[in-house]
Amino acid sequence: MNKNRIGFMQGRLSNLVNNSIQAFPKENWREEFLIAKKIDLSLMEWTLDYEDLYENPLMTKHGRREIEFLSKDFSVLIPSITCDCFMQKPFWKAKNKELNLLQKTFIDVISAASKLNIKYLIVPLVDNGSIKNKNQEEILINFLLRNKSFIKNSNLNILFESDLNPKNLKSFIGKFPPDLFGINYDTGNSAAYGFNPDEEFYYYGDYIKNVHIKDRKINGDTIPLKEGDVDFKKVFTNLRKKSYQGNFILQTARDENNKHAELISIYRDITLSFIHSYL
Repeated sequence: MNKNRIGFMQGRLSNLVNNSIQAFPKENWREEFLIAKKIDLSLMEWTLDYEDLYENPLMTKHGRREIEFLSKDFSVLIPSITCDCFMQKPFWKAKNKELNLLQKTFIDVISAASKLNIKYLIVPLVDNGSIKNKNQEEILINFLLRNKSFIKNSNLNILFESDLNPKNLKSFIGKFPPDLFGINYDTGNSAAYGFNPDEEFYYYGDYIKNVHIKDRKINGDTIPLKEGDVDFKKVFTNLRKKSYQGNFILQTARDENNKHAELISIYRDITLSFIHSYL
């Protein structure tokens, strides 16, 4: 059963797009269902980029029908979406017409996701999406709370991935109703920021509803699992203490020789060993 809780980030089974570690695999998204089936992965986390957003199959009626067919045909579920589009164009940093446009886009994404029964919408408050001041925080919080009824009726949760320190992230997430909002815990990002898992789980462990698996050095980029500064024993031990029942999404380092399926299979097995050893 634990194996069925491990999934992959869409694009990790395809060659790099524009030399980016993560992007929607425009030319190969259909094939990823087949590849996932072949290597016995049953979960995929969808990705949305701002560029050509409304051409993404998830955002079109025809595309959603195709996604539903492929998901059923290859037994690959899509429980979550990483919305890099919101990190690339964060409405909480916009003004006037752009602010209104980007907020409408946010609503459109929720609406599209709900039509596919997506459970979690992940909003990255990191890199370009990082909250830099109280004004940005208030714009984000006020907009989401104004739309909490719409979010509830869409039958999904908004999960934040954040670079805030544990105490501040607890304060931030505490401003939202816990039945509609939560945290996406990224193992690699937390290590790169120098955070201690014990402190993180003490402050906001109860809010974690999805986990991204990757490895990074402090202040470094994504590297192969077990080669960075993530203390996986400490992370998984804390997840056990919190009785975590969610998924583990492989957002791992890429293979330089384009042997994507082989590498993801290795990372899946490593993650499975963490689950069996510590969870």
